[in-house]
Amino acid sequence: MSERRACAMIAVDRSSIRYRSRRPDDADLRARLRKLADERRRFGYRRLHVLLRQEGHIVNRKKTQRLYREEGLTVRRRKSRRRIAVARTPIPLATVPNSRWSVDFVHDQLANGRRFRVLNVIDDVTKECLAAIPDTSISGKRVVREIKAIIERRGRPGAIISDNGTEFTSVAVLAFTKELKLDWRYIAPGKPTQNAMAESFQGRMRDECLNEHMLFSMGHARAVIAAWRKDFNTARPHSSLGYVTPAAYAAALKSQWPSPLRSMNGSAPIAIAHVAQKRKPQPTIPVADG
Repeated sequence: MSERRACAMIAVDRSSIRYRSRRPDDADLRARLRKLADERRRFGYRRLHVLLRQEGHIVNRKKTQRLYREEGLTVRRRKSRRRIAVARTPIPLATVPNSRWSVDFVHDQLANGRRFRVLNVIDDVTKECLAAIPDTSISGKRVVREIKAIIERRGRPGAIISDNGTEFTSVAVLAFTKELKLDWRYIAPGKPTQNAMAESFQGRMRDECLNEHMLFSMGHARAVIAAWRKDFNTARPHSSLGYVTPAAYAAALKSQWPSPLRSMNGSAPIAIAHVAQKRKPQPTIPVADG
């Protein structure tokens, strides 16, 4: 159908179909607006507009409001529960190993009904489980101690992603991130998809480990979870990595790691193709006695 006939059928002027916007993209202004919003986390578009004008940007309030809305910088009203202010800028993308870690808790209970939780730390690029620490109580100080131990053996991460749980927003964690100048990012309340890597990993842990074993004591739970973590990293094919194990995938990316990590021997030195050909369809998970 010709353009003339189509416009006549829907009663639309042909000039509106041919119109192409000449509006500039305002890339520099958008970048500065995002940076100001990240620095002033509780400022709305009106105050940000004043700051832009003070810096010499010639822009009216309505344009600032439009860019503010298009960049998704809207401030949520605080609820009754006191939460830490989250950054409104996008969470940095994970590009190389150690560029971003995801941290979260998964809960379960022993055979006697006593509840416990597992602190999981995952590398978002290699999909390796860097730590899986089960205990009946894990405070903010314990979180700091475990993260420090991982950093000592693996190196400093580019960013850490977590939810707004009381352990992650504790004074101990905030002081730790300030001391090491870590980029610790909190997801928006009610948005677990922003920490999708941790949510996906914990689903696998619950389905393949916690729901498969009757755990009788904390010692038994630690042994079973440690064995499953080792199997997950070194024997379980990962679908998002082309059915290669996380350890083999990390070995293939080792040349892209920061220089302090290139001398590490933690990644398997086996080629990806070699591992993919010899993978088992259902790897056997070792289980501790008792």
